[in-house]
Amino acid sequence: MNETEQKVVVIVGPTAVGKTKLSIELAKKLNGEIISGDSMQIYRGMDIGTAKIKQEEMEGIEHHLIDIKDPHESFSVAEFQMIVRSLISDIQSRGKLPMIVGGTGLYIQAVLYDYQFSSQPTDLSYRNRLQAKADNGEAHSLYNELKKVDPLSIERIHPHNVRRVIRALEVYHVTGKPMSELQQDQRQDILYDNALIGLTMDRAKLYERINARVDLMFDQGLVNEAHDLYERGIRDCQSIQAIGYKELYEHFDGKITLADAKDSLKQNSRRYAKRQLTWFRNKMDIEWFDMTDTSHLNEKLTDIFDYIAGKLKL
Repeated sequence: MNETEQKVVVIVGPTAVGKTKLSIELAKKLNGEIISGDSMQIYRGMDIGTAKIKQEEMEGIEHHLIDIKDPHESFSVAEFQMIVRSLISDIQSRGKLPMIVGGTGLYIQAVLYDYQFSSQPTDLSYRNRLQAKADNGEAHSLYNELKKVDPLSIERIHPHNVRRVIRALEVYHVTGKPMSELQQDQRQDILYDNALIGLTMDRAKLYERINARVDLMFDQGLVNEAHDLYERGIRDCQSIQAIGYKELYEHFDGKITLADAKDSLKQNSRRYAKRQLTWFRNKMDIEWFDMTDTSHLNEKLTDIFDYIAGKLKL
């Protein structure tokens, strides 16, 4: 079966909108298996801050791409693309329906569309020169340089992720075009027979849910979870860029109080949710469902199920 004949359900939306619970119910009705589309739930030991689903919450539904990396390891969009496309084929071969669920837009888009990461040009000597600069304490100046030439990419790259900063500068050096522009140019026809579902919610209610989720994370032991990573020396790596950990690291470093870290976490989560909604609305052709009124959740679930069944001719 080629990719265009493979059926895939994708459920996206901002943090705290209710993707996890709804995806479980849909998976039970659709005989589905869930592939996490979250770039941070791949990390072991980072459970509370990433709102990772617990085993007992899965209700027997198979989940993939959770706890596959240690926190010090990196994980790229290209790696995600390769693994998820393989999982889609495997799940389909077993007579199940693949369902990608998450909020990391670029990762999901890279699977669905014909992104060719290997086609981006390289200049190893230039890359090595930049790496030497970074090794000599000039990493921040490289980040500032990238900010000037590719402001869109900089929104997705943390200052500490030197490898990605260098790669983006290398692409610009070789092509004269920002990497973000090249990636956008690569967007072509979607590869799969798909049903793209987006969950949205009244902004005030969503922000209320985000704030409540952060309070719950603190009650569940987020500070201890983050401090364990801190004590293990997990620093300057991709995993610690996750909202919920970077704020607490500032507290552990003595830069801000715990109360300020909590407030910052809430604010950064709200801002991230806003960016997620903007990204999905601008980048992907999605059928949106409003989840503001949760009193009629079964009706909403039926509407979404009917849409998927009609779209994929199930």
